[in-house]
Amino acid sequence: MVMRKTAITALAACVLLSAPLARADEAELYAAAKKEGQVVWYTTLIVNQAVRPLVDAFQKKYPGIEVKYNRADSLPTALKIIQEARAGGPQADVFDGIETEPAVAKAGLVDKFVSVQASKYPADLRDPEGLWIATNLYFLTPGYNTTLIKPAEAPKTLEDLLDPKLKGKMAWSTARSAGGPIFIGAVLRMLGEDKGMAFLDKFATQGVVNDDITARAILDRVIQGDYSMGLAIFNHHAVLSAQKGAPVDWLKLDPIAAPMQVTSVVKGAKHPNAGRLLLDFIASEEGQAVLSASDYLPAMPAVQAKTPSLKPEAGNFKPLYFPPDAFAKDGEKWEQIYKEKFR
Repeated sequence: MVMRKTAITALAACVLLSAPLARADEAELYAAAKKEGQVVWYTTLIVNQAVRPLVDAFQKKYPGIEVKYNRADSLPTALKIIQEARAGGPQADVFDGIETEPAVAKAGLVDKFVSVQASKYPADLRDPEGLWIATNLYFLTPGYNTTLIKPAEAPKTLEDLLDPKLKGKMAWSTARSAGGPIFIGAVLRMLGEDKGMAFLDKFATQGVVNDDITARAILDRVIQGDYSMGLAIFNHHAVLSAQKGAPVDWLKLDPIAAPMQVTSVVKGAKHPNAGRLLLDFIASEEGQAVLSASDYLPAMPAVQAKTPSLKPEAGNFKPLYFPPDAFAKDGEKWEQIYKEKFR
């Protein structure tokens, strides 16, 4: 048995370039990546806010590897990767997004790579087979205008949203991953099908306003006083606005839906080692610190947000994590309920 384990270890050390799950130390991976010379990253992050700081930090740490990036939303990114692969081969080496990975994986274009950082993440935030690792998080909560609703009178439970005083004064985005559908999904996952649907039947009478804008824009309208409360808004957006003097706050009201931005390596990539090295860097404490400084919420529990209370560890709240395939499995169902009861 000892001889067998020794042989397996030796084999794994020799096949870094051919076995996606093999690990080597950072120097070896860097050397292999440096020979490739560049890495192409398809990202959904905001360029000036997060992409450029991450690129600068990566290139400073790993000179000789040029980072090229393309920015788009999750589903267009997935479509681009798939179309390019069919047209002659993948152009991206690594990609991220909330809803990107399932479509790319279904097309057989996600490589299995267990990041050396994986042990620093809980099981909910990494794929056991190495198809993805969460690199930043979003916590969807109610955000309310503190002038229109006194903090002491703000809802504290899901049932409090049924208060007649709130009828017609709440709004949410129509977006699936940050609006009405994910709110519905979170309620069903927390309460179960029967109790969840019973609550949604009651909540449908509250006249929630459907606004075909982003969750950020919903919050802006709350701040302006157009709505008293926005549902499924990003908690860090409320804090950023409050720090600038806006009359807004967010509520730790269960369920707190937590979609995650995950990063994956493209199967058949032109620069596979550079892609793995970039993923490792983004998932590392150093990369996570760059995201934190950029006002994103880093996924690694050990790295605090710029405002620590925005994350569960310091904020003392329990999120309901939505892995990438949650939308692929149940998204259409949530949207159908949304259309039937709230549109």
